Amino acid sequence: MHNAVAVIMGGGQGKRLQPLTRDRAKPAVPIGGKYRLVDIPISNCINSDIRKIFLLTQFNSVSLHQHVTTTYRFDQFSEGLVRILAAQQTPSSEAWFQGTADAVRQGFRYFMDTNPDYIVVLSGDQLYRMDLEDLIQQHIKNGAEVTIAAKPVSRAEAGALGILRADVSSHIVEFVEKPGDSPVLDKFRAPMCKDERFLASMGIYVFNTAVLEKLLDNEKLDFGKEIIPGSISTHKVCTYLFDGYWKDIGTVRSFWEENLHFTDRVPEFNFYDQHAPIFTRMRYLPPSKINCCDVNQSLLCEGCIISGHRILHSIIGMRAIVGDGAVIEHSYIMGADYYGSDLKHSKNPSPGIGRDCFIRNAIVDKNAHIGDGAYISPEGKPKDIETPLYTIRDGVICIPKNAVIPPGTRV
Repeated sequence: MHNAVAVIMGGGQGKRLQPLTRDRAKPAVPIGGKYRLVDIPISNCINSDIRKIFLLTQFNSVSLHQHVTTTYRFDQFSEGLVRILAAQQTPSSEAWFQGTADAVRQGFRYFMDTNPDYIVVLSGDQLYRMDLEDLIQQHIKNGAEVTIAAKPVSRAEAGALGILRADVSSHIVEFVEKPGDSPVLDKFRAPMCKDERFLASMGIYVFNTAVLEKLLDNEKLDFGKEIIPGSISTHKVCTYLFDGYWKDIGTVRSFWEENLHFTDRVPEFNFYDQHAPIFTRMRYLPPSKINCCDVNQSLLCEGCIISGHRILHSIIGMRAIVGDGAVIEHSYIMGADYYGSDLKHSKNPSPGIGRDCFIRNAIVDKNAHIGDGAYISPEGKPKDIETPLYTIRDGVICIPKNAVIPPGTRV
């Protein structure tokens, strides 16, 4: 493996994922029942033999820091590290991170402690598998100074993404950020694709270290809007064509949909790849227990006690308790950080789903208590609502972390 470090951007506010990001950073949002979003890019690095990883954090970062520090511990005989770089005020800068490029600029001196030849910049909230070694090898083969990973997308998707145009040698000659459905798109059509496709930047970059240092020697704040477009005319910028599964999880609905896709018989993103596993924290929980419940097309994580009537097309997270007669359909129940028996001196009710509850098209965040007989569904309600007890976004109802829904509540 070439001397490369990975820099994962984990500092965004994740406003469109509210209320899931109300108390946590976006990369710390639980996904697939037992993982966190940040596990995806870190696992891609480890599976690609990149063992020097820096995570840049800023907003609501406590749970993200806790997860990373308790999960990724390399042994003392290796040079591996996952180092958290939180936004801080310094003698040279009194401001927090102002954008992706500014965050990397402020952390640059720490990356240089490892004397890397290449710096790989990754997003902390995307769902994909990529061999980053192959990405770096193509970067070297092309004699590139900057390489942008790009994925063919349809015209409907292209308008909201950064779109690039490359020649036959993969050299990028033009870049436009979020062009919308305008005539500008016509000249960006990818000639290597049979159907109408456009090459969208995935927000994954490889830089020669000296080149990145030069590109950051200014006050520009963002890679996609400023650094990358400006570098095309001054440096050799190439594209790496990626045609695998990739999703930018930006909204509550896309988050809900992607999680439920994990219950498919053969999901597009598969956690069952033993050659490239997705790593996460070891919790040493007991097996889940099912007491007479019809469970179909669903994922049940460790430590659950299920006594419901029916669970259909849903994910049940760790330590989840589901009471007798409960029905859960098309929902993601994130589970809990503890069992009710652990609340010896607390007045808080035990986390879990009570008896005879009905939950459909929902995300129930961690440690929530749903009282007996509660009915939770977005059906028949306005598209967007926000209350202390629940939020509805794009037809999905979210129950916030630590919420208490009284018995008999109809939401």
